Amino acid sequence: TDSRRSKKGIPLHFWGIFDGHAGSGAAIMASKLLHHLIRDRLGEICHLLENPSSAPPICLAKNGSPYQAEAKKGGAQEPEDPDAVSDASVRFYMEKVVSLESLVMGVIETAFKQMDDLIEKEKSSYAISGGCCALAAIHLMGKLYVANAGDSRAIIIRNNEVIPMTNEFTPESERQRLQYLGFLRPELLGNEFTHIEFPRRIQHSELGKKMLYRDHTMTGWAYKTIVEDDLKFPLIYGEGKKARVMATIGVTRGLGDHDLKVYNSNIYIKPFLSCVPEVKVYNMDEHKHGPDDVLVMGTDGLWDVTTDKEVADAITAYLSCCDPSDPMRYTLAAQDLLMRSRGVLKERGWRLPNDRLGSGDDITVFVIPLAGHEPET
Repeated sequence: TDSRRSKKGIPLHFWGIFDGHAGSGAAIMASKLLHHLIRDRLGEICHLLENPSSAPPICLAKNGSPYQAEAKKGGAQEPEDPDAVSDASVRFYMEKVVSLESLVMGVIETAFKQMDDLIEKEKSSYAISGGCCALAAIHLMGKLYVANAGDSRAIIIRNNEVIPMTNEFTPESERQRLQYLGFLRPELLGNEFTHIEFPRRIQHSELGKKMLYRDHTMTGWAYKTIVEDDLKFPLIYGEGKKARVMATIGVTRGLGDHDLKVYNSNIYIKPFLSCVPEVKVYNMDEHKHGPDDVLVMGTDGLWDVTTDKEVADAITAYLSCCDPSDPMRYTLAAQDLLMRSRGVLKERGWRLPNDRLGSGDDITVFVIPLAGHEPET
C-alpha cells in the first residue's frame, strides 16, 4: 500500500498485484515502479484536481484535431461561435467536456503503457524475462479506480452483495480483437497461423468440404468451404483455461513478454498482447460502508477454484466472527480465503473439502476495508 499525504497534496492510496509468468523480473519491476509512475503523472494534473474551475475548456474538432492546429493549416480564423458552421475551409467545432474522472483514468492507462515501455527498455540491462498480469486499485478523491490488465480479478463486497470491478482478459474473451489484428496484419501470423477459428483442427482430407467457423466479425458460427489456408494452426486454440494465443500464452493483457516467441520459430507474440488496462470506477461517496464491506483483489489462482459468491460468503462469515476492533481481521480474512482455495495436499494433489481439485497456481489475495472513508467536503 502506498499513501502520500502532505499539506498541499492530495491523499492517494495504491494497491497492486503483479502475477508473473516465465520469470519474476517484470512483476518485481512493476511492483517497484508502477505506483510512482501513476503518482508522477497525477502530479501533472494536480492543479486541475485541486481546483477544477481552473481547467480551461478543451476544444476539439469533429475529426479530433485541436482547433488551433486545424485553423492554422487551413488558414481560417477561429469562429466567434464555436458551434457555427461556415464554408469548407472551417469545419464544425464544439467544446469537448472532459471530466476529472476520465483524466485520472487516462493517467492510469498511460502509466501502464509507460511501465511496459520501461520493462522493454531495461530488459537487457537487468535480465528481465517473461511478463506479468497487473491489477491495481487507486483510491483518490472519494473514488476507487480499479485497473486490470490480465486474468486477475477484483470484486467489491457491500452488504454481502457482489459488485464485479474487473473483466478477465483471456484468449477467449478477447478473441475478436486478436482475430481482427491477425486479419489486418497477416504478416504477424508468420504464414503458420490462421486468424479464423474452427471447432476443431482441420484435416487435409477435409479440403473442399464445409466446416463451421467464425472470424473477427462474428459472435455466432457459420459454414465455409475449407481451403488450403484453413489448414494452418488457429491463432486461438483450446477452451477455458487451456486456451492459448499461438499455442503459447493463456493471457492477452499484461506487462512485459517483449521477447516471447512461438516455440521453435521467429514469430513474436507481443503484438497480440496489450498492456492497456481496463479501468472501472467506484464512487465511494455514493454509498455508506460497514466494517464488513471490502474490496477483494486476487490472482487467477484464487478465482480458478472459487466463485464470486463463494468468496463473498467466506469473507462475510470470517469477518462476522472477528472482533471489529482487531486491525488484523482483514489480513486474517485474506489468509483464510487463500487456505480455502489452496485446499489440503493429498496423494492426488491439492484437494478442497468436497474433494474438488484445489488451486495449484500461486495465489495472492488482498482484502481491503471500505469503511472509514471520509467523503470530500
